[in-house]
Amino acid sequence: MTVAQEKRPHGAIRQVLELVVTVAIAIGLALGIQAFIVKPYKIPSRSMVPTLEVGQRILVNRLDTSPALGDVVVFHPPTGADQEICGNPAQGAGHSAPCDQETPAESSETFVKRVVGLPGDHLRITSGHVWLNGKKEKGSYIQPCTIASVCTFSKTITVPAGEYYMMGDNRGDSDDSRFWGPIPQTWIIGVAFLTYWPISRIGTL
Repeated sequence: MTVAQEKRPHGAIRQVLELVVTVAIAIGLALGIQAFIVKPYKIPSRSMVPTLEVGQRILVNRLDTSPALGDVVVFHPPTGADQEICGNPAQGAGHSAPCDQETPAESSETFVKRVVGLPGDHLRITSGHVWLNGKKEKGSYIQPCTIASVCTFSKTITVPAGEYYMMGDNRGDSDDSRFWGPIPQTWIIGVAFLTYWPISRIGTL
């Protein structure tokens, strides 16, 4: 009886230690997954409407940095993207060619757009629609775009090797590659694969 009573505190301490270790491992795994594998993001603007609304939340696969055409991607834009600065001053808003040259430095900002052009692709833009290698893109998610200076670029450009062309689905209200150029693969954070909030919009991307 006495021996059993003496062992109980040790058993209780062991259980507490096991619980602490289990919780610590769980927290470590959660942080590791977020840091290196899957990370959540909140949509800040209307540039991806109707696919993604303001405040909607998505999960991004950080292991996937080689997106396919049509993928929704999270990435760092070039420095000056918020001011629509193109690496080639003769391209972008108000010019006949969309921007095909980003500024050299990577911004710390985080953008969410759709891949509309892969390395080596030839593209031009008419009424917000991309003509890729001579074929017009198709997608019910593409919103109307009527302002000539931002919706139509008659000259064809070529997406540089190792870079990706990004545009928002809300073509008339999106700050994207048309104005500040393509994105080097090294600036891509990952491919979005799931939207989890609000509950009414849960689904894959």
